[in-house]
Amino acid sequence: MRPFRTRPALSSIREHAYALEINPDHYSLWGGSAGARLAAWLGDLGTERLGERYSPPPAAVIMQYTGHREYTRHIPPTFACVGDSDWIAPDYVMEERIAALKDLGIDAEVHVYKGLGHGFGLGTGTVAEGWIDRAIAFWERQLPPSLRQSAPEDRQ
Repeated sequence: MRPFRTRPALSSIREHAYALEINPDHYSLWGGSAGARLAAWLGDLGTERLGERYSPPPAAVIMQYTGHREYTRHIPPTFACVGDSDWIAPDYVMEERIAALKDLGIDAEVHVYKGLGHGFGLGTGTVAEGWIDRAIAFWERQLPPSLRQSAPEDRQ
């Protein structure tokens, strides 16, 4: 797998932001499993270091069930969720990662869902149901107040 295939996508989104009717300056990167690794790498290393034009860093990285351990002090605020029965991406890896980010003063949170394994996706019908709303609320807390769609407490 070529790990940075997502970086041209960011450039394309920025170039077409007006047509897409989006604000490209306060985006978030989302991924599950290997996709979470990609989101974290891109958020942490930035586009220039990966051979693309400069793009502002994401407002947040949303990671779902990954064993990704690497980070620098440049990683954006990070939301993570994982099941406590995930044998591919153990929950303690995400908990250690989030604790380390917090130690660096980076806003970060982890949600561990009892009885879930790898690949719970949207979480519909499971104890993880609603994780997406919690992740959006986390992302919105990273945005300037004028760009927030709703108060984070309204989503919980």
